[in-house]
Amino acid sequence: MAELQGTDVFFRRWDAGPDPATPKAVLLLVHGLGAHSARWDFLAGYFAGRGYASYAIELRGFGRTPERPRGHIGSFKVWGRDILALRETIGRDFPGRKVFLVGESMGGLIAYDTAGRDPGAFAGAILIAPAFKNGMKFPLSAYVKLVLITPFNPRLMIDLPFTSKMTTRDPDYAAVMDANPDELRVASIGLLGGFLPVQARAGRLAKRFAVPSLFLIPGVDRLVDENGARKIFKRIAAADKTLIEYPEMFHALYIDLDREKVFRDILDWTGKRA
Repeated sequence: MAELQGTDVFFRRWDAGPDPATPKAVLLLVHGLGAHSARWDFLAGYFAGRGYASYAIELRGFGRTPERPRGHIGSFKVWGRDILALRETIGRDFPGRKVFLVGESMGGLIAYDTAGRDPGAFAGAILIAPAFKNGMKFPLSAYVKLVLITPFNPRLMIDLPFTSKMTTRDPDYAAVMDANPDELRVASIGLLGGFLPVQARAGRLAKRFAVPSLFLIPGVDRLVDENGARKIFKRIAAADKTLIEYPEMFHALYIDLDREKVFRDILDWTGKRA
């Protein structure tokens, strides 16, 4: 696995084989809520063996980034700026190579928003179970706190109502997740409230969203309401758009059993555009 690196923007990098200097294309990977950049090791390793380089951002407030408290960010705009900064780094490392933006869950929502606002930066957007609509079952008290306390104490933490076994059917990897201190199961009410404006503008953004897009939707998802992704997919203006569904798979397709089926679909899609 690649080591975490960076000064301002933290990321992991996987070099392409067999010639790291000339990858076929580059993937910029954005993790989801409670996750971290090392979760991409399966996918990035698969693509490295097929000539692709990968850069996985560690979003501020998650994984091993120094921001405190963990699970908090003042604005989703910070993450968008960091993704574009990492895109500039990739451009310096591999000038002229196409870069595909890949996001899962919350990272899928951020990737969509970032690519839609700066469409010239990416050759395509690959959205894995994108969080256009929440599917988690928060208690009523969490919504009360969101409304009443956010203006006064946005750093107040709330437990996230999901477990590793809700994200993957792979018992071995679920055990790895449970033992990993980089996995986070809390988030601030400020961060959770930050979803709302980004989700609200997704429909408006769809009218001018022109980036080639691949939507990957699991059939068993207790974290995200997949109908939100289907609605956005229908509305986006991009002529080049593809939606693939995996009826038996869980939310985190890239760490679930049968994940190589998903990887092959992504490889086929990017290969035709790289």
